[in-house]
Amino acid sequence: MKITSLDEALKRIEDLEKEVAELRSENEQLRSRNFGGRKKHDENWMASYNDFKVKYEDGMSIMEIVSCGEISRRTAYRYLAYYKQFQKNEKDFGSKSV
Repeated sequence: MKITSLDEALKRIEDLEKEVAELRSENEQLRSRNFGGRKKHDENWMASYNDFKVKYEDGMSIMEIVSCGEISRRTAYRYLAYYKQFQKNEKDFGSKSV
């Protein structure tokens, strides 16, 4: 497309600015997509884990915790693995302190 006047150039610039705005909007939507998978250990994860920890330390079994309906069985076993690892690390680091 050959631009021969100032009005055509201004119109073309306006069209390109609209296209850029649309592409930026599309780009932002693509960046904010949820790709699924396991979530990072954010505040929600910590709250769920701490709830599991309290129940487990109070003597509830894994199946009793799962039956409350807040987490799945697989998540409960994953939390249990984290819990055991944290306990092990706490024991190891606690005995090595000065």
